[in-house]
Amino acid sequence: MLELARESSVWTNLAPAQRSEDDQDAMRRGITSGLLGAPKRLPSKYLYDAEGSRLFEAICDLPEYYVTRAETKLLSHCVRDIAGHIPEVAILVEFGSGASTKTRLLLDAIPQIAAYVPIDISGAALASAMRSIRARYPDLRMEGVVADISRLDSLPVSTVGYSEVGFFLGSTIGNFTPIEAKSFLANARRVLGPESRFIVGVDFVKSPDVLIPAYNDAQGVTAAFNKNVLNRLNREFGANFQLDDFQHRAIWNPQESRIEMHLVSLRNASVALADGTWIQFTRGETIHTENSYKYVPPLFERLALDAGWNVENRWTSPDPAFGIFLLA
Repeated sequence: MLELARESSVWTNLAPAQRSEDDQDAMRRGITSGLLGAPKRLPSKYLYDAEGSRLFEAICDLPEYYVTRAETKLLSHCVRDIAGHIPEVAILVEFGSGASTKTRLLLDAIPQIAAYVPIDISGAALASAMRSIRARYPDLRMEGVVADISRLDSLPVSTVGYSEVGFFLGSTIGNFTPIEAKSFLANARRVLGPESRFIVGVDFVKSPDVLIPAYNDAQGVTAAFNKNVLNRLNREFGANFQLDDFQHRAIWNPQESRIEMHLVSLRNASVALADGTWIQFTRGETIHTENSYKYVPPLFERLALDAGWNVENRWTSPDPAFGIFLLA
């Protein structure tokens, strides 16, 4: 008998959104060390509090942000093919679920999916996504997990007995360095298990004329998303950043094959953290907040192989070039 089964056909078990004291301390140490470093940096996962998650969903609808449209169109095209690779009584495990919009394409096309485990670092975003999914799929069993996907130790015990299918779209794999991406893929393989499959969306290299506007839109939504991390540091960690002293910048780094997002200090400034640490900024100095690596298909396939996966299938779109990989 499957352990996830319950008398009720609808159930959720949302993990607590509160971070433990150890997690708070680790985050505080990471922020302090990153801001005292040279160059200054912040882990991109800190961009995704409730407001950051809301702003990112708005970014996905922007005309310049081709990623969501290209990926959704490609997924719509290949989802029937994907269904043919999915075993019976499968559980869909979504890494970094966000609003779970593209999840519905899989749930509509793959009747083998009997349960859904969305994982997200934002408890508020996760709760909202689960309400939306529950309204559309009232008989789908769900268990939400608030977690950092790069530090995931295991799936809920209640998933035992299902065939695990991982789902990681949004080109989020590009937020990791290649070394981090390999580590993430290897850990996902361990967490999902030896007979699992993993559906991964990967953005491909393209012209900077396309890439830079996608990360620096005319309406300034991406700028607000990037600067929101400073609001978060002020609110949660007692910092005193003045947001008007910083400007969003997106650049293409061809040597590293990545888009970089930075916050540029517009003047010499001193910023205090709650623990008494002072961070000194010179005019023009930046905080590196996020990367988005862009791949060519053979490079990503090599990365997946090195992490212990085989590439079972691959679907690619024309310009703007994008790929969906089915790993096994």
